Amino acid sequence: MSLQPKGLPEIPAQTVAVARAAFPRGTLAMRLRDRLAEVFVDESFTPAFGRRGAPGLPPAVLSLVTVLQFTENLTDRQAAAMAVRAIDWKYALGAELTDTGFDATVLSRFRARLAGHGLERVVFDRLLQICRDQGLISAGGRARTDSTHVISAVRDLNRTELAGESVRAALEALAVAAPDWLADTLDIDELAHRYGERVNGWTMPSSTTARDRLTVVFGQDALALCRAVSTPTAPGWLPEIPAVAFLREMLVQTYYLSTDSRGREVIVKRDADKQGVPPGHRRLASPYDRDARCEVPTVRRAAAVSARSAGWRPARRSPRRGWPG
Repeated sequence: MSLQPKGLPEIPAQTVAVARAAFPRGTLAMRLRDRLAEVFVDESFTPAFGRRGAPGLPPAVLSLVTVLQFTENLTDRQAAAMAVRAIDWKYALGAELTDTGFDATVLSRFRARLAGHGLERVVFDRLLQICRDQGLISAGGRARTDSTHVISAVRDLNRTELAGESVRAALEALAVAAPDWLADTLDIDELAHRYGERVNGWTMPSSTTARDRLTVVFGQDALALCRAVSTPTAPGWLPEIPAVAFLREMLVQTYYLSTDSRGREVIVKRDADKQGVPPGHRRLASPYDRDARCEVPTVRRAAAVSARSAGWRPARRSPRRGWPG
């Protein structure tokens, strides 16, 4: 693939008219194109592309798509779809209203090419420099490296989202590691319908009753999956898969298993007052980063160590009822 530097194409007049009519105040994508278009140029990516071969999509366009994809937390397939159906994205990319977009695999290949040539920071560094030149940001001062506000670089999940996304992550891992066993053991069609896309708050039911029911469904699926991988007929190494091990921990932390008055097994989300929940520094926050926590106890622990060295001892607290350890 060769590179013929073009940069971002000029926005077609019809695209401008429709986008301005649809979004009089603009959108993030439109403001990004209007104010920071000079960030996205092709020349910075020259080392990653050859001089011969068929020209591909301009790196400037793909890097802008990647930035928009990150800001809206989209998969490659979703980002490719947005480039086709979203008017403000067409405005940002300088595309005709009739443009049919590109294949989603182009994005992963573009990222791999940048990573292979050490160009991951090209757009960020240009963005930082241009924002400084325009006075949008100022030089930073000294900052603490143990800031409790810097918790994790992953998406913050509430407990219901965490449960659903943990099941999804475990299913994806099993689909790669043991596809035949998974297809023979579980109802793939039903699970694919429920966990085909990322679990997030925007796609969840708006009513509290429906959300509570969905939380229980996530717990039932997690319990069924954990039991399935532990059966004698399942490969013995399945529970050792990191995503499956995380799912088991999430199940213990988030749900409580009991029996009702009729002797039926019931799984419910843990209540802080009734069943107890783990403290923040032990509570899992994301299936994609098990070290992420709801709070960072570094500063608090350091203070406690200093206090103990001075002879102070905290009052003993009884553990929350229902939470082991």
